[in-house]
Amino acid sequence: MQDSREPTFIGKRTDGTMIRRPLSPHLQVYDMLQMSSALSISHRITGVAWSAGLLLMVWWLVAAAAGPGPFATATWFLGSWLGLLILFGMSAAAWFHTLNGIRHLVWDAGHGFAIPDMYRSGRAVLIGTAALTVVTWLVVIIAWG
Repeated sequence: MQDSREPTFIGKRTDGTMIRRPLSPHLQVYDMLQMSSALSISHRITGVAWSAGLLLMVWWLVAAAAGPGPFATATWFLGSWLGLLILFGMSAAAWFHTLNGIRHLVWDAGHGFAIPDMYRSGRAVLIGTAALTVVTWLVVIIAWG
């Protein structure tokens, strides 16, 4: 059985020679360990994780509205080591997604495309994520205690 997409794989180079285009250039061409690629992929992953975290927040809010029993269960889970680990990961995902989103907005404005600028902004996103996550949890611990 022939793939119906087969004609789209055939192309021409600028000199007119025929070539076969790759099926998935994102897997065959790009270096996944490159700063730009790694942060782009991580941005998508943290967006999905952040969406899952919002479902956790909805569960907590519904439990609060449902009464003391369900709220106690939700509070117990979120206060457990697993719940705290999930909340820590969610805060890191939220900061990373926010900071990398700002980086993308700067790119959308047409700035920061030079390779040194891309690496500098990528490092700033990673350092900012770590710093803001730690500051967030210091505030949580101080307010909680």
